[in-house]
Amino acid sequence: MSTVLVTGATGFVGARLVPELLERGHTVKAMTRHPDTYGGEGKAVYGDVHDPGTLADALDGVDVAVYLVHSLDDDDFERKDAAAARAFGAAAGASGVQQIVYLGGLGSEHEELSAHLRSRREVERLLGESGVPVTVLRAAIVVGSGGISWEMTRKLVKNLPAMVVPRWASTRTQPIAIADVVRYLAGVVGLTEAHDRVFEIGGADQLTYAEMLAQAGAVMHGRRLPIIHVPLGTPFLSQYWIKLVTGVDATTAANLIESMGNEVVVTDPAIRDLVPGEPLTYGEAVEAALAEDRQVG
Repeated sequence: MSTVLVTGATGFVGARLVPELLERGHTVKAMTRHPDTYGGEGKAVYGDVHDPGTLADALDGVDVAVYLVHSLDDDDFERKDAAAARAFGAAAGASGVQQIVYLGGLGSEHEELSAHLRSRREVERLLGESGVPVTVLRAAIVVGSGGISWEMTRKLVKNLPAMVVPRWASTRTQPIAIADVVRYLAGVVGLTEAHDRVFEIGGADQLTYAEMLAQAGAVMHGRRLPIIHVPLGTPFLSQYWIKLVTGVDATTAANLIESMGNEVVVTDPAIRDLVPGEPLTYGEAVEAALAEDRQVG
């Protein structure tokens, strides 16, 4: 078993990954900027990827580091994420870390990617600059209670009598349940066959964004909401409209919306050779997210 550092341990993915790793017998260090108030499992350690001087202590004795940090709520997120990845990779190399596991984003290399997805690709490269083997898992929308993409979907479906969607709502995506993301992440930790490899992960269904909204509406309301397609340039598509309807930060919404122009589906299922198991359908993922929403109030 390995000693694993989880960055973003209090976040949407990290908070679920820490107990899964412990269940599998790993020793887990949960990196946070506020260890004194950390209430999760594992050993809380102080660290901030935007402050390189804090990383050596956090990485001391670590075999595998799981990198779950993004800055989508910042207008300068590309620069900030690049600097953080470069610093973390260098610190991991200096500390003798044997593997970095990174959760990135799906998207074809043969089309022009959004700034969000381009940044994810750059982070992949920068994490490995110091020579530490990097395992990348690329995902599309992650469905789970507390996730930004799910919150946007849930509140749009909840608050609108009909879904007003842009033309890019016909873009295909492959949403994945948070439980499957955690299963895949934990499955590659310490796995030498996964070193210096990129894996695509997704749920059981490839859907357009319009189909995702329709299915979520069917689960939440027992019926499919009407879907109205509108031209790309209408005010309905602005990040400020998303903020008004869902409460999601306008900068984050804008960055996510831009990425929805890229088709993000799994084209290589190689991950299932290393981490077997059937992923949940989108409907099952929605039901699980709603159940957890109810559980947390």
